[in-house]
Amino acid sequence: MDIYLDNSATTRPADSVIKAMRSAMTDGYFNPSALYAPALAVEKHMNGCRDQIRQALHANGGQVIFTSGGTEADNLAILGPLKDRGPGGRVLYSAGEHPAVIESCKALSAYGYEVAEIALQPDGVMDIDHFEAQLTGDTRLICVMQVNNETGAIQPLAQVSKLRDEKCPDALLHVDGVQGFLRHDCPVQAWGIDSYALSAHKIHGPKGIGALWVGERVRLSPILYGGGQEKGLRSGTENTPGIAGLSAAIASYPKEHAMRTLKLRLLERLVAGIPTLHVNGPVPDSADAADHILNLSFAPVRAETMLHALEAESMYAGNGSACSSRKQRHSHVLTAMGVPRERMESALRFSLSPDVDTAQIDAAAQAIIRNYDMLKIFKRR
Repeated sequence: MDIYLDNSATTRPADSVIKAMRSAMTDGYFNPSALYAPALAVEKHMNGCRDQIRQALHANGGQVIFTSGGTEADNLAILGPLKDRGPGGRVLYSAGEHPAVIESCKALSAYGYEVAEIALQPDGVMDIDHFEAQLTGDTRLICVMQVNNETGAIQPLAQVSKLRDEKCPDALLHVDGVQGFLRHDCPVQAWGIDSYALSAHKIHGPKGIGALWVGERVRLSPILYGGGQEKGLRSGTENTPGIAGLSAAIASYPKEHAMRTLKLRLLERLVAGIPTLHVNGPVPDSADAADHILNLSFAPVRAETMLHALEAESMYAGNGSACSSRKQRHSHVLTAMGVPRERMESALRFSLSPDVDTAQIDAAAQAIIRNYDMLKIFKRR
């Protein structure tokens, strides 16, 4: 039995997604910019997906721009409003952001912006007091993710928005929702969010398609130039099979699931077998913790060693962000949380999906405990 607990890296495409994409490639292959009826039908389906995204975000209005994924959506949300606006002002991002956000914010330094980082607390939730102290009247952009991809820490977006409104009401608030979309509610307009990025392959859709929702206050300039698709904001012929897959993924994602229950079941069994393990992130059963992500350290066993041992039993987990796991460097998220080096080097991320069941969780716990007991006697010099 394969046990896949690396769903924050990517998810298995749902059967309905594969069916929708096959149909889009065999029957609905027309270019949506064309003027004949079959092409207009494709465009209508694309607009239906935009409506699905707005509905999921409780947004009455705003634009939905299709992108190649979460990374491009973040880049467009950050660079688009500011790169042509002129120098001056502050840009803030939380220390736990995905590299797509961090590097985009840093790129704004070349345009004359002052870029600063918001500290994290030891549980991975942003330090709201430090954030408040960072706010100035000339703050132009604030970037805070919905759910951290490594620790599952849910960030206090409503509080962030409230402080923004008090201290710098003209500042835009961008949210990387890649790990939160459909898993945790995010009413963008009620919380004063100006832009929100999402990615299909984190919700059982295909890779290579994402979207950016932007509210009415946002004035975007494109970061890609060409034929003027997506109202001139994202040139390039739209990935219509990908959009069909995204639409199907949204439609089929279950509103009710047992991910939190199963996550806590895994933790309970692991603590019973490995009392010395450490949780990296918020208290797993708290309101600050996502339903589907659990980050644990198994010192003295190094993460890579444990990963390969589990892989030999067809069990798959992650060691931090999939985007940086091959770079052999310490997690910037755990570093910002002040996690000691030994715990960082032994940290694994277990991330669930609605497909995971009790039998897989119990088998995973047994495999982890068994391999830990075997490997803990070997300590790297």
